[in-house]
Amino acid sequence: MTAPHLRSSLPATGGAAADMIGFWTLFYKEVLRFWKVGFQTVAAPVLTAMLYLLIFSHVLEAHVRVHDVPYTAFLVPGLVMMSILQNAFANSSSSLIQSKVTGSIVFVLLPPLSYRAFGAAYVLAAVVRGLVVGLGVLAVTGWFADVRFAAPLWILLFALLGGGLLGTLGVVAGIWADKFDQLAAFQNFLIMPLTFLSGVFYSIHSLPVFWQQVSRFNPVFYLIDGFRYGFYGVSDVSPWTSLAVGVCCFCAVAALTLAMLKRGYKLRM
Repeated sequence: MTAPHLRSSLPATGGAAADMIGFWTLFYKEVLRFWKVGFQTVAAPVLTAMLYLLIFSHVLEAHVRVHDVPYTAFLVPGLVMMSILQNAFANSSSSLIQSKVTGSIVFVLLPPLSYRAFGAAYVLAAVVRGLVVGLGVLAVTGWFADVRFAAPLWILLFALLGGGLLGTLGVVAGIWADKFDQLAAFQNFLIMPLTFLSGVFYSIHSLPVFWQQVSRFNPVFYLIDGFRYGFYGVSDVSPWTSLAVGVCCFCAVAALTLAMLKRGYKLRM
């Protein structure tokens, strides 16, 4: 059985209503998919983040202070954002590759659903999973540190932007990969280095000048730095700069995603 290509435009009659129904149905399906295995998709990342906090804070709390913020408190926003990013990426990418490998992607492609609604449903569900995990990490790690909320709107803005960016990148990875090991390579050699080398565990001002400049080419650094600004009102770069970089990266990845979906790249068989 062959899968039809994604429609590049809405149907001529009754298209908008059908598109919205399809969008919300696909979104609900994606949220339900990760929620039904919440022990694996939500509880496990929260536990991992808590272990990171306990280990690093135990070793470095008495020796490191960043921006006049205790090290444990400094770690919390970074761990929350790292969890949001990694889980948003995992949700959209794993769902697409699993559907492609099992052949069930055909049931998503058959309904009269535009490529824009198709992509938006996967990305929005990825953002929801990222936020759920992030809130869980914040709730657990917040017990171990004096967490403040200097600018809550910045926190929310960067959380949504980060989840949207990595959720969209997850769609790209899920479409591009043909096998699970290709997706694992994408995650291990791109997503993991970008998140771990983005200032989650340190300020870039603690690095040699050369590595400070290298860090500024990492878009995830700006997401985490801007997110941390929302908690303590301090950051390595201006939050407006971080916002501009994040929005530009999101627009670029979203444009690539929509182009791939419109062509039916690796979805049209």
